Amino acid sequence: MRVYLPATLAMIVDLTAGDDGFTPVGGTGFAVTPSLREAYTSGDDEELGEVALREAARASLRLLSSEDTGDAPLPARRVVVVADADATVRPDLDDAVVRLSAPVAVGDIVAVHIDGAAAEPAVVAAVAAVDAADLGDEDAELTIGDVEDHDLGWYATQELPFLLELL
Repeated sequence: MRVYLPATLAMIVDLTAGDDGFTPVGGTGFAVTPSLREAYTSGDDEELGEVALREAARASLRLLSSEDTGDAPLPARRVVVVADADATVRPDLDDAVVRLSAPVAVGDIVAVHIDGAAAEPAVVAAVAAVDAADLGDEDAELTIGDVEDHDLGWYATQELPFLLELL
C-alpha cells in the first residue's frame, strides 16, 4: 500500500544518518483507503493520493509544533515520506488514517516531499495555529489554508543528503 507519513527535517536527518529505516510517530500514516474513496464522489487514485498527502502534510505541522529544535534548529518545513508498506486501515480515526506495525525500510521509501524556502513563513504561522484550527477556529483554519497553498517539492531518497547540506 502506498502510504504518506508525516515527518520533520530532523527525522530526515536521522533517516539519512543510518540504515534503520523510517519509523513514523505512533506508526501513523495516511493512504488511499476504502473510507477515503467513499468520502469522495469522484477522483482517481492519483487525486485521492493528493488528499492523503495533504493530510500527512497537516500532520507534519503537528509534529513541528511539538518538536524541540535544540541549539541548531532546522528550517520550519512540512515533510512527508512516501513509501510502499503494509498498513492497517484506521477508519475510527479518519478516512485516510492507517497504522504501520513496523519501521519502513529505506528501500521501500519512494520519495520525500518537502516545502521550499518560500513556504517557511507560512509554515511557522501554521505551526502556531494548527491546534486552534483542529478545534474549529476559523482564522486559524485560514492560516492553515495559507500554507496549503504552497506545493511540496518532490525529492528522491538519493537527493536527501544534498538537500540537507543546502539548508
